[in-house]
Amino acid sequence: MNFRLLLTLCLTAFLAAPSHARESEKPNVLFIAIDDLNDWVGFLGGHPEVQTPHMDALAKRGRNLTNAHCPVPVCSACRVSVMSGVAATTHGSYELGPRYEELPALADVPTIQRYFKENGYVTLSGGKVLHHGFGGKLAADIDHSLGRDKSPRPKEPMNRPANWSKAWDWGAYPEDGAKMGEYQLAQKAADALSGDFEERPFFMSVGFFLPHVPLYVPPKWFDLYDADKIALPNNPKSDLDDLPKNFLGINNYAVAPTHAKVVEHGKQRSLTQAYLASISFVDHCVGMVIDALENSPHADNTIIVLWSDHGFHLGEKQHWAKRTLWEESTRVPLLFAGPGIEQSDTPCPEPANLLDIYPTLVELCGLPENPDLEGVSLVPQLNDPSAPREQPAVTSSYFGNHSIRTRDWRLITYKDGAKELYDHRSDPDEFHNLANDPNHAATVEDLAKWLPNNATPEFKAKSERDRARGKR
Repeated sequence: MNFRLLLTLCLTAFLAAPSHARESEKPNVLFIAIDDLNDWVGFLGGHPEVQTPHMDALAKRGRNLTNAHCPVPVCSACRVSVMSGVAATTHGSYELGPRYEELPALADVPTIQRYFKENGYVTLSGGKVLHHGFGGKLAADIDHSLGRDKSPRPKEPMNRPANWSKAWDWGAYPEDGAKMGEYQLAQKAADALSGDFEERPFFMSVGFFLPHVPLYVPPKWFDLYDADKIALPNNPKSDLDDLPKNFLGINNYAVAPTHAKVVEHGKQRSLTQAYLASISFVDHCVGMVIDALENSPHADNTIIVLWSDHGFHLGEKQHWAKRTLWEESTRVPLLFAGPGIEQSDTPCPEPANLLDIYPTLVELCGLPENPDLEGVSLVPQLNDPSAPREQPAVTSSYFGNHSIRTRDWRLITYKDGAKELYDHRSDPDEFHNLANDPNHAATVEDLAKWLPNNATPEFKAKSERDRARGKR
């Protein structure tokens, strides 16, 4: 039996069963997560050659939060924070583990999916939403799974130099885009959206893996970009001269190649091409889901939120990948569209954090407030892009290192007391560290008031400790 038929039968049976009466005023939610997508998208004024027509169109339909940042610049910890609405400095996860259900601080905190389910919603989820998935104790949070299909991989590396991490490969593969996991997920989500949800509103989570490495997408998407002519980031050799001496030890990501290695092997242009090709392919898949929604009975009663778990360096500050507290790693796309949101192409420059998604959706959908949440609703900014926000966006990397991002400033503080300060009004690329300039001492002091107090140290679950010892 093919998946589409099975999905239709399962949804029909599920929705026909006795359930809570639908409250007609509650909107549906389409929750789209994209892995490793930085601010190179068109609607954030990103890379000059990028082609993201579907996401750009969505940005014009609702509110584009142009100063949004992640709570943690790494996949698992960020997603735990987004799904719980709780900061890493409270729950203690700053890395690729532990799992949500292993964190003592979250023992009684429902995921956003469970909270909506407890308040009368049907929950569906597919792809990469939580890093470790909704298994074990979290399985009951999801009424219906859309699966987590993987894309095919070539048998041999296509572009990866010897001794690089296996994940760091890229190339035009496979020929047929329909074989890609992202395409298959988009099709499953589109099929599900054609279902009848009259009994209950739905909360559908759709998580796309690309543009996370390895960067394999069909040739069609590589052909959009000429590697020989592609624009590369501005990366002055002197950019690192005014940074704390130990910043490399904090920001170095061992799995990723160093910028020196990328340049030495002549791979910067082809890697940049692959990243852009992956963005455009995912944009196409997002378009498939949005088009299906627009052609469904749910078009006028569904809130769409689109976000990425963190940014991604492509050579800026001599760095590749994520895990830093600079703009390239913390800044993320964040879009809202649908009922209760002003339809306008006027962006909002106020600072926002992905922690704010949970309380925002709770308010938009008229659900009871969840006292566990540490984010602040963005509904005022969704109605008025000029509405001010007092709180900055706080990002934490590893334990004891933090970034405070306001509308105009970024302060970075490291565990050893070292600091960086950037004025985004005159230095959007963060080239000039002002932290040691006495003229800006008051600014540092003022921003430092937002630093987390009594942050929870990194929690290591037993499963992680065993893996570290080589146990299975």
